[in-house]
Amino acid sequence: MPVFGAGKPRAARDEANGIATIAVLFFIFGFVAWLNGPLISFVKLAFDLDDVNAFLVPMAFYLSYFFLALPSSAILRRTGMKRGMALGLFVMAVGSVLFGEFTTMRWYPGTLTGLFIMGAGLALLQTASNPYVCILGPHESAARRIAVMGICHKFAGVVAPFVFAALVLKGIDSFDADVANAASPQVREALLDAFAARVHAPYMVMAALLALLGVWIARSRLPDLKAVPAHAEDAASASGASSIFDFPHLWLGVLCLFLYVGVEVLAGDAIGLYGTGFGLSLEATRLFTSYTLFAMLLGYVAGLFFVPRFFSQQTYLALSAALGIMLTIGAYATTGYASIAFIAALGFANAMMWPAIFPLAIRGLGSHTETGSALLIMAISGGALMPYAFGLLKEHMDFQLAYLLLAIPSYLYILYFGVSGWRQRAAKASLVRAQ
Repeated sequence: MPVFGAGKPRAARDEANGIATIAVLFFIFGFVAWLNGPLISFVKLAFDLDDVNAFLVPMAFYLSYFFLALPSSAILRRTGMKRGMALGLFVMAVGSVLFGEFTTMRWYPGTLTGLFIMGAGLALLQTASNPYVCILGPHESAARRIAVMGICHKFAGVVAPFVFAALVLKGIDSFDADVANAASPQVREALLDAFAARVHAPYMVMAALLALLGVWIARSRLPDLKAVPAHAEDAASASGASSIFDFPHLWLGVLCLFLYVGVEVLAGDAIGLYGTGFGLSLEATRLFTSYTLFAMLLGYVAGLFFVPRFFSQQTYLALSAALGIMLTIGAYATTGYASIAFIAALGFANAMMWPAIFPLAIRGLGSHTETGSALLIMAISGGALMPYAFGLLKEHMDFQLAYLLLAIPSYLYILYFGVSGWRQRAAKASLVRAQ
């Protein structure tokens, strides 16, 4: 199995092909993950749920990262990154089938199970692909490579709500009125059954495409790199680090990523229900997730221009967190579409956070890179808890205040990590050398 950095340098064409292949995977990540926003509105109507239970959609999806990331790391040690990514796509295909079947049956626990399995496949894919992108080239440009992947991820997020709205949510306001005015309980149930069944064909098609993509990845010429760059284990030993607990910057980064994903999903998936808080209709809010993702796409383009040409990845992370604080305050201080515009603009602030946090957190882990990556993937569970916490809080207080109380502390911690938290690795190394 080849190791990046050992022997002759990889041909530029092969490296470009590898990046292009991973970019396709990141498009898939984005398309599947950012369907959760419109899905929240969908299940709320199809299963007649309140906001809190509707937010079980992102909870089921993102909790799978917490439970499956470490097992994914163990699987990848046996299969290698390439076969592991193919396996992740097959798992996602199974989850897609289950989601389509159980949703058509209107059995909500089964629907959530399908989402959990889809998330499990993504956990395996991301545990492999994120460090893979980091080791395809120099560490200093890792944020740029991840930003390219992020553009694919967020472009898919822009497209996904439009596709879902066209196939599933078309005429949702009139349908909601028909359900409310149904002549009998039997008619009402028949209408809801027909509405729930709208997802069946799209998710069966998605399952087939995911399975085909898995076969393509398995048979592709994508190099099966190790997660440990050349001489990394020697470097880790020289620093005196013998355990994953010897890297405080990693653990600070795990918490940072947890909070970042929480505010990212809050701005993307919860923006629709945030809009209904101002009395907007489901028809008006069904594409709001796309607006947040479009802002994120612009943020990635800006990041590609500014990092590292004008700012280091850690400096840009701190600036992004400061912008997030200001935009959140702006959302709280305004109402209606102006407030919603501030929430959508958070996508721009959030865009370059993942590309900066991930490489800063796994830097210098050496032989612990796979485990560190898995811990960071576990932190994606922030996307499960933050929207659910928002749903709970808005039951007891003003929804704008609930948003403020969740987002501001999160951005403050991200600001801390960008300014000094990532440096804790150097402090630990200095202590070891002094001893």
